[in-house]
Amino acid sequence: MNRGDVYRTRERAPERGNKPGFYVVVSRQFIADNDDVATVVCAPVYGEILGLSTEVVVGPAEGLPRHSAIRCDFLTLMFKHKLTHLVGPLAADKLRALDSALALALDLPAG
Repeated sequence: MNRGDVYRTRERAPERGNKPGFYVVVSRQFIADNDDVATVVCAPVYGEILGLSTEVVVGPAEGLPRHSAIRCDFLTLMFKHKLTHLVGPLAADKLRALDSALALALDLPAG
C-alpha cells in the first residue's frame, strides 16, 4: 500500500448512499507501509465534480470509470483490509495536486 494509491472498496458506506466507493490513501508512507498500523487516512472520490480548490479531478487515466473528484475536505479513517481492490497509483502531477488540495483543506500555511 502506498500514499497516493487509489482503491475501490466492496463494503457499502452509509455516507456514500450505502454504495461501495473509491478512496485515495493520503497517510504518510510510513503509516501505509507499517503492518502494525491497521488504518490509513483516505480521501474519498466522488463522481460529481464541484470545482472546489480542495478537489483533485481524476478519471480514466487513473483507472476510474469516469471523471471524478478526490474530495480533500472529507478525509476518513479506513481499515486497510477494507481497501480491497487496488485501482492504481496517482501520477506525480496528480499527487502534487493532492498535496496542494490537502494543504488547503486543512488550512495549513504555505511552505
